[in-house]
Amino acid sequence: MRSQLSQHLPPTHTRRPRGITLPAHRLPDLPGRVAIPGQSRGTPGTTSPLERFNTAPAQNAERALLACLHSLRWALRLAGHRPYPDLPSLLAASDEAAYDLSAKELEEALAAESLPDLPEATYSAAHTALSAAHAAYAAKFGHVFVISLEGVPEEESLDRVLTDIRSRLANDPEDERVVAAEQLRRLARQRLTDLVGARGTARPATDGPTPGVSGQTPPR
Repeated sequence: MRSQLSQHLPPTHTRRPRGITLPAHRLPDLPGRVAIPGQSRGTPGTTSPLERFNTAPAQNAERALLACLHSLRWALRLAGHRPYPDLPSLLAASDEAAYDLSAKELEEALAAESLPDLPEATYSAAHTALSAAHAAYAAKFGHVFVISLEGVPEEESLDRVLTDIRSRLANDPEDERVVAAEQLRRLARQRLTDLVGARGTARPATDGPTPGVSGQTPPR
């Protein structure tokens, strides 16, 4: 029987509390990581996640891809161009398709995004500042703030989000559309890497925590 694609929520990351903290700020999760079930880990000859993605039924592949970027044309295009020989080929195809998104398709993809995760324990001042910044951003641009945190240490992620959201609030809508599109492209790359494994050959998509679920991407 051919394997199925299933969707799981992103993992919870343990963060070190700093000073007086509040309970976890419950924000909607980003589209979850998608696991491709297969044989047991460590079994010789186990089919790789990329191979399972390549051979999955089209409907299942498209569903998994929509969890990476909510654009039907993008998902259909990537699913229709299978099989991919390796992860870089899949990521290159993802980039090309993402660059081709129309303004309407970009709006639909942004509308499906959720707020980036807030650290589980945060200073009350940072909690308030981030909530206010998100509200101001959504009021001006009509969608949630999206950001890639690739290469940003976890302990610096909150400061980076605050700095970037305040900076991007100064953009006009057209300039911000370009910035947001680039962030979505990077997020799609990270989620695809989670989907097929770090190298697209051996590591199941559910192996271990994924740094920066709210936005880190693989090196390009």
